[in-house]
Amino acid sequence: MATDASPKFRTVPKTPEFHTEISVSPPTHDGLEFWQFMIAGSIAGSVEHMAMFPVDTLKTRMQVIGGGSFRVPHIGVRQALGSILKLEGPAGLYRGIGAMGLGAGPAHAVYFSVYEWCKKFFSGPNRNNSAAHAISGVFATVASDAVITPMDVVKQRLQLKSSPYKGVGDCVKRVLMEEGVGAFYKSYRTTVVMNAPFTAVHFATYEAAKKGLVEISPESGEDERLMVHATAGAVAGALAAVVTTPLDVVKTQLQCQGVCGCDRFSSSSIKDVIQSIVRKDGYHGLMRGWVPRMLFHAPAAAICWSTYEASKTFFQRLNDSNS
Repeated sequence: MATDASPKFRTVPKTPEFHTEISVSPPTHDGLEFWQFMIAGSIAGSVEHMAMFPVDTLKTRMQVIGGGSFRVPHIGVRQALGSILKLEGPAGLYRGIGAMGLGAGPAHAVYFSVYEWCKKFFSGPNRNNSAAHAISGVFATVASDAVITPMDVVKQRLQLKSSPYKGVGDCVKRVLMEEGVGAFYKSYRTTVVMNAPFTAVHFATYEAAKKGLVEISPESGEDERLMVHATAGAVAGALAAVVTTPLDVVKTQLQCQGVCGCDRFSSSSIKDVIQSIVRKDGYHGLMRGWVPRMLFHAPAAAICWSTYEASKTFFQRLNDSNS
């Protein structure tokens, strides 16, 4: 019998093919997407400004108290508060809150989302880079001030004693008709010049304080972490508020000019307004309202940062549960 000498080949089963599935998702930072930073920032900003609005009203009243052609004696926080409560009641402390309610949410959404994006871009591998945090804060404030400034003008005009405006809508309408759109942005340059150093000091101090507090108690629980954010925010807010008070006085004078006896300025030059204040009230006039400003920003920053970080934690957990 002839034998088939040709080599025998055994069929080898094919190995199953594996294809790596590539999913395209929005860029993330700290485990969050861009829109989540916006929502977290919007919540934080709204809670902050609504909670601290009476103190903000007090600060505005004190900063325009000398807003006339004559010099007035120094009036303290207790006197200013007593005057408002006596003549207008508690409701006087909340006049203009609607304008802030409309502006704070969108402005802080822009503020925090731009900050987080810039922090990721400038920090690189070093997440504790204070210079990057400060620069990111400056970019964030330039963007958010463009959103908040018109509503801030409306808010401060409504906060004035004997304000001639009936409400937010009436104020917007009359300013547009009597002064034009430019009136809403006359203080924008001053606001940016004030908020750029404010935010740089604020963010750099916040990140440094937070880092230091975490290092003291690295194994702290969630409740203690929330206290870290609140404490670091309060320290940062108080320091930044005191340093930038002179520019805040200038901003308030520009936004309220010509209303309720406040001086009207021929230009929106920061130098001209400073000279006018110093000529009338001396250099201490530039620090008018620094106490309520500090009393506003210390707890406001604590509320804002703790709310923001809590919102971020919520979204991180939500993302983890969906992944």
